[in-house]
Amino acid sequence: MQLSDPRSRHHRPERIYVSGHRNPDTDSIASAIAYAELKSRLDPDTEYVPVRLGELNPQTTWALERSGAEIPRLLVHIMLRAGDVMREEFPVADAETPLRVAGQMMVDAGLDLLPVVDGDGVLTGVLAERALARRYVRESGEASHLLAPTSVGTLADTLSGELLAGDRDAKVDGRVWVLARQLDAILGDVSPGDVAVVGDRHDAQLRALELGISTLVISNGTTVPDATLELARKTGTPVIVTPLDSYVAGRMTTLSSPCQAIADREPLTARARDLVADISEDVKDVSYRAAVVVDRAGRPIGLVTRADLVAPRPRRVILVDHAESAQSVEGIDEAEIVEILDHHHIGSIETTHPVRATFDPVGSTSTLIAEQFLATGQEPSPQAAGMLLAAILSDTVILSSPTTTPRDEAAVTDLGEQLGIDPRDYGREMFEATSDVSGLKASEILARDLKAYELSSGQTICIGQIETVGDAIMSRVDELREAAEDRVAKDGHRLVALMVTDVATGGTNLVVAGDLALAARAFNTDISGGYIELPGVMSRKKQVAPPLMKAA
Repeated sequence: MQLSDPRSRHHRPERIYVSGHRNPDTDSIASAIAYAELKSRLDPDTEYVPVRLGELNPQTTWALERSGAEIPRLLVHIMLRAGDVMREEFPVADAETPLRVAGQMMVDAGLDLLPVVDGDGVLTGVLAERALARRYVRESGEASHLLAPTSVGTLADTLSGELLAGDRDAKVDGRVWVLARQLDAILGDVSPGDVAVVGDRHDAQLRALELGISTLVISNGTTVPDATLELARKTGTPVIVTPLDSYVAGRMTTLSSPCQAIADREPLTARARDLVADISEDVKDVSYRAAVVVDRAGRPIGLVTRADLVAPRPRRVILVDHAESAQSVEGIDEAEIVEILDHHHIGSIETTHPVRATFDPVGSTSTLIAEQFLATGQEPSPQAAGMLLAAILSDTVILSSPTTTPRDEAAVTDLGEQLGIDPRDYGREMFEATSDVSGLKASEILARDLKAYELSSGQTICIGQIETVGDAIMSRVDELREAAEDRVAKDGHRLVALMVTDVATGGTNLVVAGDLALAARAFNTDISGGYIELPGVMSRKKQVAPPLMKAA
């Protein structure tokens, strides 16, 4: 018989997600991977998990494959799930666990309910303290009764008794009688199959056996006469002697019933991935104010009680390479932001308490992370180093963008030396390997690296960028403009623009849709053919986003 099973995984360390922006580029992914690695070394008691907020573009995929780094897990949202708030240490009982033992398990665990499982550990019901109490409050003056067939051995154990005669595996059922005063009146109601609790009255013991009772319980540790044992063996009736008095023994006999007898067979369940917001009302409505969290096989892995839903701690996240709500993970307003590390302008993210925030005007967030490795005396793993190098070379277009700083150049040199490669050769190989987009739809090209920016008016503009070698893609300018127009119509942006940046010539053609007058004002030029020629323009952050936002 399974009496208790503290279903417990090892204590989970505190978890903090490290997240880049939506439509992730190489810097976003590299920053998440490398910063999670650094933070894990500096704070080993916390689990830092790198995540991504979308599908990977070809350049980032190339960098991951080339460096050997693992693809970060996809984080759909950061809203609380049942698995975030559930308690993982709790007892369970099998269906045959006596009510007395099950009740004590609840008391010891400080819980109002107890999951009940079958032999395979699959949830079959829950025993609620409330149901256990109601069972006895509602008892009338009539005899108590066993709630379900119970083994003689279980009955003896519940009574802390000794089995003097009979089979431990035999099942007993029926009513429970305490034969004390008014013996004749009570014996008139005793039926075959009932349980009789008797003290030192030898006559009552014999008369009960003669009536065909299923089990005889002798209370107060009374010595059982030979005549009683002889008759019991003759009738095949189990005899149990217990140190408990008759009243307590009678009550405890009913507590030997299996807990499945009064368990709720249709318990409220949840999965670990269920949103807390989706289950909270159900938890409040059910009588025992809790849900059992089960795995795919139906085995209980956690409990979510009403107390767990009172001001639960939100999920925690570090934002890298962005500080805009529109670019962040869904549900960011419900999360606890613990740090922001970015090389862009200060965005629209709001926090409920002070956080460490770094906004540093370098060419890439990965440069900031490479510097932190150096400042803390750490060296990134070869995988993280490869990703950092690819990200810096991507963001600075192999150190040719006007956003490039001496600090980016120093980081690239250090990472190249660590990896034993020529950074510029590495960068050229990356761009050449990933610049061919001839097989992609215009909408896919636009979405590869599209970032949203919130204007002071509350409207948004979106700017995408694709680096190419040569200008072959401009033969598809009409398709690209139509894709941008579709995005404007679908999402309600004021303007959508795509930077087609030629790494070889160091210039950009800006395809625009939406508020064309805004784009014309921003660059003080007319728009011809649906795009603007911007010689020498390489940087979205420094050369395109600022004038567009200012002109708005």
